[in-house]
Amino acid sequence: MKISLFKYLSIGAVALTLGACQSDTSQTADSDAAAEVEEQASYTVTDDLDKELTFEEVPATVVSLIPSNTEILYEIGAGDKVVGATDYDNYPAEAAEVERVSDSVAFNAERIIELEPDVVIGYSTGGPTGYDELEAAGIQVFVIESAESFDDVYGDIEQISTVMGLEDKGEEVIGAIQQQIEGVQGKVASVEEKKQLYFEISPSPEIYTTGQKTFQQEILNHANVDNLFGDLEGWPQISEEEVIKRNPKIIATTVSYIDDPIGEIKSREGWKDIEAIQNDQVFFLDSDITSRPGPRIGDAVELVAKTVYPEAFE
Repeated sequence: MKISLFKYLSIGAVALTLGACQSDTSQTADSDAAAEVEEQASYTVTDDLDKELTFEEVPATVVSLIPSNTEILYEIGAGDKVVGATDYDNYPAEAAEVERVSDSVAFNAERIIELEPDVVIGYSTGGPTGYDELEAAGIQVFVIESAESFDDVYGDIEQISTVMGLEDKGEEVIGAIQQQIEGVQGKVASVEEKKQLYFEISPSPEIYTTGQKTFQQEILNHANVDNLFGDLEGWPQISEEEVIKRNPKIIATTVSYIDDPIGEIKSREGWKDIEAIQNDQVFFLDSDITSRPGPRIGDAVELVAKTVYPEAFE
């Protein structure tokens, strides 16, 4: 992720510079200095589509089109500038009060244009972005590609904090996340036996899990946990027979759209002999924390580690 930035000159420094010029002959120099300051006050940031966006001043209003980026905006201290968000923006609590302009898949371009935000923080999964209408209306759209790793998340925080003129705060947030993860890893580094987890993200009858090259795999790696289906890639659909055959000792589900996800797993026909079910080792993990590539990735690592190695945190 590339970042190109022209640093600001503080207003105070400008005032001192201009105030120091006393003679009439310095008026031309004053004008030149003011022009130079005005030019340097603008800054350019490159998004994940390699598109350069130039800002004449720090955005005062912003629309976010995916919850993870909204969480980043709040975490870096720009939450009060968010004027549009998605139906799923529920963290922090203040984000739930922001006007809804998207369901995270489709967005209301007409309403966004009416809001006249200084920037839209959009996202891409690698395909067409569909932001042409916004850009044609003169709205700057800064596109973040879906993160697949923690390094991607750190890059997203860095980029968004640069767009919002809060680079120092972005660095502070990244440092705090890394410190939290290091603390968790210190607790689980000495576990006698690395445990294996079956991670379910969609229930029966169409069961899906997570494999290599996913954000969830990154969480498991940092929590010192083996993935039962780590030999697969992406988010594969698997059969109940395959889960029974692999006989997980620990099961975690992030399914939040059915009444009793743990009970549903325990009641599946043929699953009663699975070791995790026999030993009551079936757990629910908050799907927002474990699926959003944002500032709560440290919480995600800690949540998984505490679930798998509770003794390490006693």
